[in-house]
Amino acid sequence: MSRTLDPAARVVIIGAGIVGCSLADELTARGWSDVTVLEQGPLPAPGGSTSHAPGLVFRTNPSKTMTAFAVYTAEKFAGLDVDGLPCYHRVGGLEVATTPERWADLHRKAGHAASWGVDGELITPERCAELWPLLDPGQVLGGFHTPGDGLVRAVLACRAQTRRAEERGARFLERHTVTGIERADGRVTGVVTDRGSFPADVVVSAAGFWGPVIGKLAGVPVPLLPLAHQYVRTAPLPELAGVNDPRTETGRPILRFQDADLYFREHTDRIGIGSYDHRPLPVDPFTLPAYDDAEVMPSSLPFTGEDFARGWERSARLLPALAASRVEEGFNGVFSFTSDGMPVLGESRELRGFWLAEAVWVTHSAGVAKAVAEWLTDGRPSVDVHECDLHRFEDVQLSPGHVAERGARQFAEVYDIVHPLQPAERPRPLRVSPFHTRQRELGAVFLESGGWERPHWYEANAPLAADVDVPARDAWSARYWSPIAAAEARATRERVALYDMTPLRRLEVTGAGALDFLQRMTTNQLAKKPGAVTYTLLLDAAGGIRSDLTVARLGERHFQVGANSGQDLDWLLRHAPDDVQVRDVTSGTCCVGVWGPLARALVQPLTRDDFSHRAFGYFRAGRTWIGDVPVTAMRLSYVGELGWELYTGADTGLRLWDTLWEAGQDLGVVAAGRSAFDSLRLEKGYRAWGRDMTAEDDPYEAGLGFAVRMDKGDFTGRDALAGRAAGGPGRRLVCLTLDDPAAVVLGKEPVYVDGSPLGHITSAGYGYTVGRTVAYAWLPAAHAAPGTAVSVEYFGEKVPATVAEEPLFDPGMSRIRR
Repeated sequence: MSRTLDPAARVVIIGAGIVGCSLADELTARGWSDVTVLEQGPLPAPGGSTSHAPGLVFRTNPSKTMTAFAVYTAEKFAGLDVDGLPCYHRVGGLEVATTPERWADLHRKAGHAASWGVDGELITPERCAELWPLLDPGQVLGGFHTPGDGLVRAVLACRAQTRRAEERGARFLERHTVTGIERADGRVTGVVTDRGSFPADVVVSAAGFWGPVIGKLAGVPVPLLPLAHQYVRTAPLPELAGVNDPRTETGRPILRFQDADLYFREHTDRIGIGSYDHRPLPVDPFTLPAYDDAEVMPSSLPFTGEDFARGWERSARLLPALAASRVEEGFNGVFSFTSDGMPVLGESRELRGFWLAEAVWVTHSAGVAKAVAEWLTDGRPSVDVHECDLHRFEDVQLSPGHVAERGARQFAEVYDIVHPLQPAERPRPLRVSPFHTRQRELGAVFLESGGWERPHWYEANAPLAADVDVPARDAWSARYWSPIAAAEARATRERVALYDMTPLRRLEVTGAGALDFLQRMTTNQLAKKPGAVTYTLLLDAAGGIRSDLTVARLGERHFQVGANSGQDLDWLLRHAPDDVQVRDVTSGTCCVGVWGPLARALVQPLTRDDFSHRAFGYFRAGRTWIGDVPVTAMRLSYVGELGWELYTGADTGLRLWDTLWEAGQDLGVVAAGRSAFDSLRLEKGYRAWGRDMTAEDDPYEAGLGFAVRMDKGDFTGRDALAGRAAGGPGRRLVCLTLDDPAAVVLGKEPVYVDGSPLGHITSAGYGYTVGRTVAYAWLPAAHAAPGTAVSVEYFGEKVPATVAEEPLFDPGMSRIRR
């Protein structure tokens, strides 16, 4: 969505939990006064997750976006009070490690905190015991202390924001159960309740774990799974008698014992314990009782003591004082999980005006509300939200079975040490390319992305790795990696390799207005003759990079667009005029990347068309035949070598692979995986959207100004970019090389300049051609000059690095244009 709505728009928010109340406050603060919040339960504690939430705010998250949400939540609620009672207690957070693996992970987490600007410190067991006197320091190896973290009184924060929103004109209506969503011509027009109807231009579902219920009424899938999570309070502890003010309840940090899936907070003279150390307990939101029919409230289910037995035993081991106490009360509280652990935000394309703000925990509530309010009022959030966008899910990821399986997995792994490349084991496989059978025969090691099985390396190439000199890796960076990737990268540089590029999204844009439409939507000049291929960008109105695209003009009114995600499809469909058709053709097609200095020697004998450099230049496309297979060939290379992307239908894909494979045997052809691909593209300086740049970054900062043609006419984001290039960016995406050829980093680590964390790594990988790790990082422009000495913190160790001139490999492009 790029348009901004009229501040007089009628907004109905479904749900008066912490998200709904926060959103009403954020919208009315921006001048929107016609805001109605409908709640099925009584106010101010209507019986959803907010009503029982323990209120933990740990701000540090591997996701920069989620960290930003949590930081804003803490800042906002720290400024709110009700009748003198603060809504947020900045008591700090303390995470303890009882295993070497967790202690290492806390070092990694400290790196994330430094990358995202969160204050934190790794501390000794003795310091842990000073912060939490009931803790046995003999049980822990160390801790991570974050002083700015704390506890939200969620119901109190709802009251404070409700009061402010009402003063600005909003109304909150309790005991209104939503029974229908009205619509006309693809737009939402109102909300029906058991006590009347409410016309609306915008409806936001902030219904928490009832989100799937509201989504079904609207015909919009809401892929979340409600699960019960155990929480108990102990009997009064003598050790806490008189320690805490009953009005604030706590003075010590929130304590997380993640090795046992437990967390702790004080309730005056008692301790509250939350446990994930039990079997997943899924809940059907369609069968939950109404507030008045529930024993306590709909989100508070009866406590199952047998599920807590191990949690209690492990709690007493860390906090010995509990051995003389008991569980005085407990419940199984319901809240929401998604298949990837992220919220579900954004506007439905099928039902315009219907928005989701779902699967949001108290930790991120105000930050999410601010982002959604900005999205509605300004046309874009101020932080990148692509990880949370409802259109990130593929159709296969929306099945009830997939949502249930992956949601339960997220619950089980909520406190686990999860590697950034670690894939889910089930349900798989879901999506495979036509080459899958051959890949399995070659011993492909598959990871998953977007439901696709993607080869990362091939065990068949193991003999080629025998004479490859690759530095040994530490246990963490060696996971989901193999030295075989080095052999595949070398084969690409020296001979020729086949890469399965099928999972990359392909869109077909056709129609009388196709060229004008793409010209308006993207930054580069596309008014070229058929056969031209152009690298270009999708920007938002503020000049932020929504995506990067490769656009091939196959005919006067026919374009093939290489895109990144379903969000690109959604963006183009929202803006396409009536004379333009946009279609996702990914599933019906496939692609083989044929790259390496012998690529032409492999392909030319298989076709009657001229594949010489003169006849088939770089960034050109054409239709031809490879053997018996019709293909669209594009002369592109994301690995920095001569080659083509060859596209064909899914039905002929296997024949294409076999044809290329057989013809390449005398040339030493190999199948190569994603691990080698990433190494090669980093050496060449090619950016990866979503990792190296997002909507928070503009083209000049990201080093992509060459893809912007300000003289081509109007395009989305042009006005925002006017004048930026002349002044130079204040921050830049730069290439780093680690000084030690054996050192490795993986991404998201902080970058230090003169001892201060001033940036963070985006992408990183070992450059097998250049013989050292290559990383891209955001740094202030003042420290972005080649030759600048920096350091990267990897598991607590400062690794020296240097800003490098890019690209590292073949800056003259002679290998591609041969």
